[in-house]
Amino acid sequence: MEEIKKEKGWHQFIRLVGQTKKPSKLMVGSALLLSLCTTGVGLLVPLFTKDLINDFSLSSLSAGKVTLLVLAIIIQALAGGVSVYLLNRIGQSVVAGIRDQLWKKLLVLPINYFDEHPSGETVSRMTNDTSVVKGLISEHLANFVNGVISIIGSIIVLFLLDWKMTLVMFISIPLAVAILLPLGKRMHQISKGMQDETASFTAVLQQVLTEIRLVKSSNAEPIEYQNGKKGITALFQFGLKEAKINALVSPVMSLVMMGLLVLILGYGGMRVSSGALTAGALVAFIMYLFQIVMPMAQLAEFFTQFQKATGATERIVSILDTVEEEDSTYQVENMNQTIKVDHVNYSYHNGEQILKDVSFNVESGKVTAIVGPSGSGKTTLFSLFERFYKPQEGSITIGGQSIHDFTLLSWRSQIGYVSQESPIVSGTIRDNICYGMERDISDEELHRVAKMAYADQFILELPAGFDTEVGERGMKLSGGQRQRIAIARAFLRNPKILMLDEATSSLDSKSEQVVQQALNNLMKGRTTIIIAHRLSTVIDADQIIFLEKGKITGRGTHTKLFNSHSLYREFAEQQLHKLELA
Repeated sequence: MEEIKKEKGWHQFIRLVGQTKKPSKLMVGSALLLSLCTTGVGLLVPLFTKDLINDFSLSSLSAGKVTLLVLAIIIQALAGGVSVYLLNRIGQSVVAGIRDQLWKKLLVLPINYFDEHPSGETVSRMTNDTSVVKGLISEHLANFVNGVISIIGSIIVLFLLDWKMTLVMFISIPLAVAILLPLGKRMHQISKGMQDETASFTAVLQQVLTEIRLVKSSNAEPIEYQNGKKGITALFQFGLKEAKINALVSPVMSLVMMGLLVLILGYGGMRVSSGALTAGALVAFIMYLFQIVMPMAQLAEFFTQFQKATGATERIVSILDTVEEEDSTYQVENMNQTIKVDHVNYSYHNGEQILKDVSFNVESGKVTAIVGPSGSGKTTLFSLFERFYKPQEGSITIGGQSIHDFTLLSWRSQIGYVSQESPIVSGTIRDNICYGMERDISDEELHRVAKMAYADQFILELPAGFDTEVGERGMKLSGGQRQRIAIARAFLRNPKILMLDEATSSLDSKSEQVVQQALNNLMKGRTTIIIAHRLSTVIDADQIIFLEKGKITGRGTHTKLFNSHSLYREFAEQQLHKLELA
């Protein structure tokens, strides 16, 4: 089972690197050729030393030999430096390609992926896991390539120098493998655990820092400190386990190599004394041995890092292999048609059925309101209209054609969505109003939609106007200001379908009046679907759908439902009574 996992890790890593289609074969070939030159020159130095020791005399030190040696060392240094740069550049380009693929993939994943994976965990995959892969390719791959070439070249020369001593040297290889293999497997397990814990810790950090106002207002600092401390402690424990593995690998490998060196010196000394080997050859042999020993340590480190990288690769590949949002090829042509919800059933992955045999029509150019107790499925219905999810049973059609037959781009571009807490991105007011628009927006057009949304007055009063920074999630703006920016954004999109998710419920009475006026302007001539908790905002709707526990229990105008639907009438009387008291 472990061998299967190992093969899978190798296969996934190679496939992941191959998918980037970077870098060019010329760059890879140049880097390998320079590495080969570097190692080749390095292999010549011990041979020069051998001849120098065997025939040592002042007369033998000719200027030509010395010059040749100096040139060889300079060429080796230059070629080595360029090859290391090229290999690092290769690593950086591969990782940039992986991050590009991952980012592109994340943007087209369905909403249910993000429902099941905390955003902090996903951020960790994008940053921490790719950094592990980057470290392997950029920092260790160059040493690995140079080390392999150095070891192979040195072994070939050693066999030519003295094949008996070379065979003695090979005694250490099974011993090193026997030590490194179980340690590598253990490192892989530790690495996967550390990456999972890092993702969880990142999720905690992001949640707390994003909702820091809630933390402080709830006096939850001690609780969140303990939650964070658990993650810190867990990462510390994984770090200690990793340190133990590293602490075993280096000394054990050093011990093996030191024992090998003593063995070679002892056996080599005997062969020198017997005349079977020259002193120069023994010195050259030891120099070649170091050209094997040093890369062996680098190879051991490479395989340790590779075990960590395969764990990260598994997480990255799992995201890249996730099924994307379902799309189609047809463009939406006529939105001025009836939207029909026909026997729709929907359940989330936990199995709880949210919508149960829901059927109704949304007439073009009219206002349809969806009301009911919390948890009745109103927001889920909106998500189905937006195509964030797809019904397990039933269909949603427009003009008799399923909305899933259209491209996501053409369908969603026809929808304007204003929610209870309209999302605001970091940046300027201009950035937020123009968000998602591919074309350039003129100042005149920007002022026009801001005026239609009753947002122009407060924007122009700001020192920087439309270039005012709004802060993270628009924290520098009031709730009413954020809503009016969202409405201006909807005006700019000029949607055919407008969806309002209780867009005024969290506002004070003064802001609500201004926002409601802006919404009335926006609703003119558009098909409008409203989720409402305040029935006062939908009394004049052309149709009201009453949802209870995922089922439609009433439909009609306000008057009809007030007279025929007991729960609707109860809602209406409670709210009207509150309005009278106010």
